[in-house]
Amino acid sequence: MRFRAQVRVAPKPSINDPEGDAIAGALARLGFDDVESVRSGKYFDIKLDATDAVAAKMLARQMCEKLLANPVIESYELHILADD
Repeated sequence: MRFRAQVRVAPKPSINDPEGDAIAGALARLGFDDVESVRSGKYFDIKLDATDAVAAKMLARQMCEKLLANPVIESYELHILADD
C-alpha cells in the first residue's frame, strides 16, 4: 500500500531559533506589530510503500531519527495518511 508521511521538524522550545527571530523582526518592520514570536522549521511530504499504516509510521519515524531531525536540538511531528 502507498502512504504519505507528513513530517514537521522544529527546534525544541529550549533551543534558540535565530531564523525565527529574524522572521519576527522582519514582520515587525513590515507593520505586523501583533506578532509575539516566530519559530521556524522544516516540512517533509514523503510518499512510501508499506504493508500497513503501522509499518509506514515505523519507517517514517526511522527516517526522522536517522536523517530528517537532529534529536538533540529538534523535535518532530509525524502524520501518516493513505495515499490514493
